[in-house]
Amino acid sequence: MYYRQMGEIPHKRHTMFKKSDGSLYREQVMGTRGFSGTQSILYHHYMPTEVVKTEIVCSCLPVYEEQQALKHRHIYTNKVNLEGDALNGRNYLLGNQDLLIGTANVSEPMKGFYRNSDGDELLFIHYGSGKLETMFGTISYREGDYLIIPIGTIFRLIPNEQTKTKLLFIESFSQITTPRRYRNEYGQLLEHSPFCERDIRGPETLVTIEKKGEFEILTKSRGILTSHILGHHPFDVVGWDGYLYPWAFNIEDFEPITGRVHQPPPVHQTFEGQQFVICSFVPRLFDYHPEAIPAPYYHSNVNSDELIYYVKGNFMSRKGVQEGSITLHPGGIPHGPHPGKVDASIGKKETLELAVMIDTFHPLKMVKSVDTIEDPAYMYSWI
Repeated sequence: MYYRQMGEIPHKRHTMFKKSDGSLYREQVMGTRGFSGTQSILYHHYMPTEVVKTEIVCSCLPVYEEQQALKHRHIYTNKVNLEGDALNGRNYLLGNQDLLIGTANVSEPMKGFYRNSDGDELLFIHYGSGKLETMFGTISYREGDYLIIPIGTIFRLIPNEQTKTKLLFIESFSQITTPRRYRNEYGQLLEHSPFCERDIRGPETLVTIEKKGEFEILTKSRGILTSHILGHHPFDVVGWDGYLYPWAFNIEDFEPITGRVHQPPPVHQTFEGQQFVICSFVPRLFDYHPEAIPAPYYHSNVNSDELIYYVKGNFMSRKGVQEGSITLHPGGIPHGPHPGKVDASIGKKETLELAVMIDTFHPLKMVKSVDTIEDPAYMYSWI
């Protein structure tokens, strides 16, 4: 990410920054990889360590299937009836040691606050609109937005009253970044990158709330959800600067890379974390070789599992999927277009599909309850 500054900050870091009454603002350095990764410095009215009560809320580790057959799977997330706020409305579907994946039907605002202290979070907005309120400021969100929230960021999601929000979430145990190959040695996105810094939206407004009282923050860490009661409002930040902050990128701003013949999935890569990548399939022109076959070739995943979340449109290589479907094609066995899809793609000029793909380099495990919303015949749909 690039450098940003919001609100009031002193001329020099780690020096006295005084309020009008002569007392000090409280400086907080928030960074990754010790002091050698990306970081920001925030200035609070009160000490961010002012916790008046702590207690364990619950375990939040998903329970996986004890044995998982090596087969292709299809999940209908629209059959999930669970609703709530952006935390208790989450339905975990798959995961491994690197990330957790699921969907959430957000029907109400978060009354309290939340932070993930295990790693970054990515929220993809399938539909709906609202606000992401954070200690760094507020970001308005809309359909198609990726919201990237750094580890340890205190936030709450407030959907608009008129519409519900459905989101795909990724809880990462590492930092989520743009692909390294699209950045130069200074960190700037290169000319051939499918998006650039102009497409990235940071916090729009910094709302400082100087208020004493008891405010609950639910903190996720080490498989446990802990309640921290802070002695003041957590959004007491008067200013900050640095490279670490929440940001948004809309999938509509991803510019697809095309070629004379079918391009492999890495050209769709949008983000990466430790041992996984995230790709965006967007409307695009098909291959322009006179004998090109636009549909993807059959392939065996090389040391990776492939998960696709279908957003909208007609996914040209697949039949039977719906908006909100998830397919999992695990490494170790080949997969590819359904019968008839290869021939049907010949001569087509474009696709209007929209989907998010997650490739993981450690096997994904299925959460136990997923079989109730799964198509058991999907493995045999190539017959």
